[in-house]
Amino acid sequence: MQFPGAPLPIDPLLPALVAALSEQGQAVLQAPPGAGKTTRVPLALLAGTKGRIVLLEPRRLAARAAAERMAETLGESVGQTVGYRIRGEAQVSKATRIEVVTEGILTRMLQSDPSLEGIGAVIFDEFHERSLNADLGLALVLEARSALRPDLHLVVMSATLDAAPVAALLGGAPLLTAEGRAYPVETRWLDAPVPRETRLPQAVAALTLKALAETEGGILVFLPGEGEIRRTAALLASRLPAEVQLHPLFGAMDFAAQRAALAPAQSGRKLVLATAIAETSLTIPDIRVVVDGGQARRARFDPTSGMSRLVTERVSLAEAEQRRGRGGRVAEGICYRLWTKGQEGALPAFAPAEIETADLTGLALDLALWGSSDLAFLTPPPPGPLAEARVLLHDLGALSADRITPHGKAMAALPLHPRLAHMLLRAGKPAATLAALIADRDPLNGAPADLSLRLKALENPRAYAADHPWPLRRETLERIRQEAKRLARLAPADQGLDPAEMAALAYPDRIGQRRKGDQPRYLLSGGKGAVFDAADPLANSRLIVATDLDGDPREARIRQALPISEAALRDLFAERIDWHDLCEWNQRESRITAKSRETLGALVLADRTWAAPPEARAKAALDGVRALGLALCGMTPAARRLQSRVALLRAEGTDLPDFTDDALTARAEDWLLPYLTRIRTADDLKALDLTEALKHALDWEQQQLLDRLAPAHYITPMQRKVPIDYAHGQPEISVRLQEMFGTTEHPSIGPRRLPLKVTLLSPGQRPVQVTTDLPRFWDTSYADVRKDMRGQYPRHPWPENPREADPTLRAKPRGT
Repeated sequence: MQFPGAPLPIDPLLPALVAALSEQGQAVLQAPPGAGKTTRVPLALLAGTKGRIVLLEPRRLAARAAAERMAETLGESVGQTVGYRIRGEAQVSKATRIEVVTEGILTRMLQSDPSLEGIGAVIFDEFHERSLNADLGLALVLEARSALRPDLHLVVMSATLDAAPVAALLGGAPLLTAEGRAYPVETRWLDAPVPRETRLPQAVAALTLKALAETEGGILVFLPGEGEIRRTAALLASRLPAEVQLHPLFGAMDFAAQRAALAPAQSGRKLVLATAIAETSLTIPDIRVVVDGGQARRARFDPTSGMSRLVTERVSLAEAEQRRGRGGRVAEGICYRLWTKGQEGALPAFAPAEIETADLTGLALDLALWGSSDLAFLTPPPPGPLAEARVLLHDLGALSADRITPHGKAMAALPLHPRLAHMLLRAGKPAATLAALIADRDPLNGAPADLSLRLKALENPRAYAADHPWPLRRETLERIRQEAKRLARLAPADQGLDPAEMAALAYPDRIGQRRKGDQPRYLLSGGKGAVFDAADPLANSRLIVATDLDGDPREARIRQALPISEAALRDLFAERIDWHDLCEWNQRESRITAKSRETLGALVLADRTWAAPPEARAKAALDGVRALGLALCGMTPAARRLQSRVALLRAEGTDLPDFTDDALTARAEDWLLPYLTRIRTADDLKALDLTEALKHALDWEQQQLLDRLAPAHYITPMQRKVPIDYAHGQPEISVRLQEMFGTTEHPSIGPRRLPLKVTLLSPGQRPVQVTTDLPRFWDTSYADVRKDMRGQYPRHPWPENPREADPTLRAKPRGT
């Protein structure tokens, strides 16, 4: 078709795109921002497409703007040939051929009709943003196209994405690349990094004023979120020249305010403070200067805590280039970057795909509803978070043995996170307000955590404002009220639950029980920790339901919550509350505790003493051994000598088990349990003698081999057993010198005649000589030892010829 006005860079590529779809039914289109792909491609496909064309946009503002622009091109109103459908709003008619929808809408369309009857083409716009819904939507369309609709045309459009992998995912689809019509953009970096103590709004405001002074034309400033936009706007308000018109632009704004930010400036210069919403699919007229704050806000999900949180991160190189390109749409432009040229090398190439970092509960429910998780994803969902999501869906009753339940199907039909959908279905119409409130941003500024304050504000804003000091966010409040009305139409009848009970249905894993102590710290039913600000009015509540947490994996801060009674929990979760016998090693008290506990998840509602059987106590004592370490649990000198005997033979290649502390601890359950049935405390463990237990860790043949090759004792000439120490590599004994009289051969052990290192002791048990050759000692050093010893111990025998003397341990009688 012929387009009015000036040609766009995408126009020369449109015939090739139409031909590729005619021949292969699918294509990947890569074109930079401003090339015109969003509005030109759907219109170009109208003539050759049977049925409607669905264009997916990642954001509601972009969907509205694209529909309006295409309708304007056709000289029509939105809702005729071109319409849009977004959450809570639709402008379509029977005449509509092009529907611009947000990504979640397509998923619902596919789930209700996998064949997409009446639709001839699906176009994914801005796929480089890699939203979770876009990844899922593409995977579902590919499977539907393969199994049911080979005639369905598919186009994936991207600005900065490495498009080759997408083309490969589509089975080698044609890859078409358009050149942009971008004017040169000069990049200006900082001379030195921003000081650590300087907050982002301050640094961005200063750089924006610099840009205003040095340039001409409209300025687009990128900031990570609404909070930073408002703070930066406040810093700039009194310092801007009179001709500068300041406009914020973020997703939660009223549409009229968004439209004003997108409209051309009536006079003077335009200054737009925007989030990443302005990076790609939106065109803002008159912009010639970009100020990039260098940060983006993303959702991060921690499967270990089951919580998501928004984190502020450095932008990727791809995002920075997208932002930079906004300055060259209408003329030569300038991009100011809030970082040095040297810092740019540390930026990641691309932002992570949302499927890698997001909460996958909704995805898991969609896959269950679809009936298959074996889909062709560009980036497969990570197994760990997906498994955690399925556990939550089981807890919510949406899955049974990994199959979706009727309740799960009803949840999937609602435009809510599965937690809130479950709550709405179980609690009924009154839960609509709470669901809308939890799903949106906080309508109160700086208020305590009590969620009932927000509910009061929604019920009667005027009365709330008269009684409470925390200011209302009026736009947010009105948006929540409208969404609550819409959700109420989808909800069943009232089930008579109060808000805390409703919240507990949505967050069965975030029911909190106050821990002992002065600090307002809580154990959550899912096993994680959470904490209130000490001054929060809810900080002394025994039981709460936390609906908003900051996601800290160690101990999350509670931002919104409601107090709940134990009676309410017992009514709601009677089937999950049960008594459990628990015998465990108490690390803090260093003893075994045995109790019967009534639990709800990780929470203990009641407990009583339990007379645990010996087997349970032995297993708990084994945990004590592992906690204290084997060295403190019965490893007497005799046990150590046995351990050393085994080590010596193993070092020589004898087939015996590993008796090191680590190896013994690792298999302690096999050899130690029978000896722990009477243990109660750490002192009991320390009083153990594990020699006998270690012996029985060897079979009979191994014991015989050990006794033969490395005996435990040496038999002295007086037939006394002296323990042999093997700890230092060579076996050694300590024995009274007089006891070895008459010995003419050096002591040795075993069939290999392994010589002993002999420490000869005085009558006072002090070493006087160490030898490995006793006959040589008799012949050499003994005479000197005899001379010293006779003076110190005159009543003990010190014969001149020890070879012929009788061994003895006795002293001579007094007076002899």
